[in-house]
Amino acid sequence: MAIFYLFDFRSLWSPFFSMYLFLILFLYYLITVKYRKCFKQSEPLSKNQAAFFIGFILLLYLIKGSPIDLMSHMMLTMHMVQMAFLVLIIPILFIKGIPDWLWKTVINIKLIKPLFRFFTKPLISMLLFNVLFSFYHIPLILDFSKTNNFYHALMHSLLFFLAIFLFWPVLNNLNESIAMSGILKTGYIFANGALMLPACALIIFADKPIYQTYSNPETWFNALALCATPSSLLRLESAGPELLKIFNPLGPLHDQQLGGILMKTVQEIVYGVIIAIIFADWYRKDQKEALEEERKAYNLKNNNKEIANQ
Repeated sequence: MAIFYLFDFRSLWSPFFSMYLFLILFLYYLITVKYRKCFKQSEPLSKNQAAFFIGFILLLYLIKGSPIDLMSHMMLTMHMVQMAFLVLIIPILFIKGIPDWLWKTVINIKLIKPLFRFFTKPLISMLLFNVLFSFYHIPLILDFSKTNNFYHALMHSLLFFLAIFLFWPVLNNLNESIAMSGILKTGYIFANGALMLPACALIIFADKPIYQTYSNPETWFNALALCATPSSLLRLESAGPELLKIFNPLGPLHDQQLGGILMKTVQEIVYGVIIAIIFADWYRKDQKEALEEERKAYNLKNNNKEIANQ
């Protein structure tokens, strides 16, 4: 592929970002394993928690440090792939990868506790995430963020953290958090799917390209400056407008439609899996309660028999 010939190693693989992620992983090891006993009520790190957190680090690097990040500035399809992982899959891995005792330690910090309680209220978290997601994909906003490092990083960071708040009500295991029944969790997930639909529909059903970043050669080239080194940009500059066709063979309109379809498809799959897990937990809980009621009824019956025999 031309991408591997025209761009240098730093542009393709973001070595500084990989070092940053390695540092986060090392700090995770220190807190959850090496110096775990410095925290009250800490528990040994489970294999599942470690696997979830490592998966979080690897996937985050894949979408923000590998050529996928570079390609997200070339094709809306790849931007939507990046978004799907960033807000629908990676936050889940992050929540499940942090041990419950560590969540309690962080959440109970005096300044964090009221803020966390507010932002994880189901209605608040649902509205904030979906409004920001739709706002970000307004053409004027997306085009601007794709040519400004600060706002680009800010929007992605906000969406990631709001996605954590979004999934918290249905994924956390803390007794201190908001308790939702199975039916409320299911309704909450369905509502989130409905609120994401307008942004995806705008992208899928538009009859012309709506983003200058992916249709205007000059804007497209400027967007690459966010993740490509100056030396790589110099190699591209001589090729001119034809580069847009080379790196986006689908054409701006079909690329745009495919991106919207992929985002909605991944969202439906992720939400479907979550709903299936909710129903499975709900069924197990009902079965457990039914067996407990049967046991109590059986014991009561035996006790009555013993009293009658006496």
